[in-house]
Amino acid sequence: MAAENNRASDIAPLVGAAIVGLQFAGLSWWWLSTLVLIATVLAAVHHAEVVAERVGEPFGTLILALAVTVIETGLIVSLMLANNEGAAALARDTVFAASMIILNLLLGMCLIAAGRRTVEQRFIRTGANAALSTLAALLVLTLVLPNFTTSVAGPVFSYVQLAFVAGFALILYLTFVFAQTVRHRDYFVRPDTAAPEECRPTKAVATRSFALLLVSLFAVVLLAKALSKPLEQAIAAAGAPIALVGIAIAGVVLLPEGLAAVKAARFGRLQTSLNLALGSALATIGLTIPAVTVVSFMLGLPLALGLEPKSIVLLALTLFVGSLSLARGRVTVLHGMVHLVIFAAYLLVTVLP
Repeated sequence: MAAENNRASDIAPLVGAAIVGLQFAGLSWWWLSTLVLIATVLAAVHHAEVVAERVGEPFGTLILALAVTVIETGLIVSLMLANNEGAAALARDTVFAASMIILNLLLGMCLIAAGRRTVEQRFIRTGANAALSTLAALLVLTLVLPNFTTSVAGPVFSYVQLAFVAGFALILYLTFVFAQTVRHRDYFVRPDTAAPEECRPTKAVATRSFALLLVSLFAVVLLAKALSKPLEQAIAAAGAPIALVGIAIAGVVLLPEGLAAVKAARFGRLQTSLNLALGSALATIGLTIPAVTVVSFMLGLPLALGLEPKSIVLLALTLFVGSLSLARGRVTVLHGMVHLVIFAAYLLVTVLP
C-alpha cells in the first residue's frame, strides 16, 4: 500500500525545500539539485498515492492534476513577468509541449504498461471520450483558431477574442470537473478497482501526505526552474534547438503525475491512469490559458497562441489517433506504441525543423 510508512518520502520534500532556500540565498550546485529533484519527484508520487487512497477516485487523481497544474501555471506566469520579451510565445510553447507529453508520451507508456500486464485492458469509454472531446475543443480553440482569425494580424487573438476563449476554457474545464466528480462520476470510476474502507489510510496520514505533496511539488518546480539555465547552456553548447529547454522543463514538472499514472497502469488500474493523464491535459489548458490571459491584459502583452503548421499537423494526428485508441473501451500494446511514435516525431521536428 502507498500509505505504508516511508521515511525517505517524508524527508525528501523538506530537503528539496531547503535546497530551494539555499538557491534563493545565492548558493547553487546543479548536481545536488538534480539528485534532490529526483528524490522529491519520487516522494511526490508516494504522497499522491496516499491521498488518492484516502479520498478515492476520481478525487485522488483530480487533486494531483490540479496541484501540479496550479504550480505549473504559477511558474509560467512568473517567467512571463520576469521576461517580457519572450512572454508572447511562452504560454503557447509550454502548453503545447505539456499536451504532447501527456497525450503521446504519458498516454503511450500507460497503454503499454497496461497491455503488458494483460492481453487487453478495459476502461469506461464514456468518460474517456468525454474528456478527449473536451480536450480537443480546448486545444483547437486556443492553439489553432488564432492562426485563422483576421481581426489582428499574426497568430494572436484580439482582446475580445482572447477574453472569450480564456473565459470559456475555464468554464469548459469546470464543467468537466463537475461531471467527473458529481453528475457523472460513474463514468470515471470502475467499481472493481475501489479499495476497501479498512485498507484506506487514516485521515491524519492523508493530511500529512497532502501537505508534503504540496511541498514536494513546489520544490520540484523551483528546482526545475533553477536547472533551466545550466540545461539551456548545455543544449546551446551541443548546438541543439533552444526549444528543447521548454520540453525538458515541462517533462520535469509533469514527472510526478506521469510516474503515478504509469504505476497505476502497471498494476491494472488503467482507469486511474486515464483519469490522471486526460485530467492533467485538461487542467493544463483550462487553468493556464485564463491565467496567462489575465497577465497579458495586466502587462499589455500580446499572446502568440497560434501554432506553426507542423505543430498543427502533429496535434491533429494526436487527437485523431487518441479518439481511435479510446473508442472501444479496451486497448493493447499497439495503441501505446502508436502514441510513442507520434511523440518521437514531435521531438524530431523540434530538433530538425
